[in-house]
Amino acid sequence: MDMKKSFLLLIYVTVCMYSLTVCSCSAAGVREYGISVVAEFPHDRGAYTQGLFFHDGILYESTGLCGATSLRKIDLKTGTALRKLDFNKKYFGEGSVILGGTLYMLTWQNRVLFTYDAATLEYKQTYSYPRDGWGLTTDGAFLYASDGSSKIYVLDSSLKLLRTIDVRLNSRPLRFLNELEWIDGKIWANVYTTDMIVIINPKTGEVEAKIDCSGLLPAELRRPDTDVLNGIAYDNKTGRIYLTGKNWPKLYEIELRKSK
Repeated sequence: MDMKKSFLLLIYVTVCMYSLTVCSCSAAGVREYGISVVAEFPHDRGAYTQGLFFHDGILYESTGLCGATSLRKIDLKTGTALRKLDFNKKYFGEGSVILGGTLYMLTWQNRVLFTYDAATLEYKQTYSYPRDGWGLTTDGAFLYASDGSSKIYVLDSSLKLLRTIDVRLNSRPLRFLNELEWIDGKIWANVYTTDMIVIINPKTGEVEAKIDCSGLLPAELRRPDTDVLNGIAYDNKTGRIYLTGKNWPKLYEIELRKSK
């Protein structure tokens, strides 16, 4: 069992019970969706996916676990790494994104954030980071970061905290926000240990929609090391949305469908 799972083991049952509760008592204003698979692509089964995003039509991925943390530039069609940076085994990598020509990559409990030149992936600088790193995304002007709580932190490019978004579903704080993606003015977030993605209004923090992704990875493709859904990537050049998970052998292009 990896370090992050051990850390969260005591609250796993609570998370599951909570997710069942919020999934079964949606307020009238919360839309509900399922998903349809449009296409599937190979994904490195050894990649413990933490961050997933497109930039200029290219797919990037950051992976976690001490001794397996990496930053990758991915060929979508084959799933192979066109470029791969491996990290010292003491680092547990987390979310990543590109803003203003700089690639930002979080770490979990190391309390540091790495930056790289987006064009070359050459190392730029290491920043001290004041909280656990989980997910990271951008609206093109600011960074949005999660830390496993019900909060999303809005940062400028120098990592100055500008404001905090309190995320609520049915008037209750929604915890365990993980990987983030900015799509059409909203924040999409994986809810850790669940098959649910939520769509958040960044101005109010209210969850406007829930997406049920259960069954996305078929049972026959699962192995003992197959982990949870995690990884949302939006290609704004094509309007396509892609999902994967930790140690999944597939990456899926999906479309939303309204739940019955």
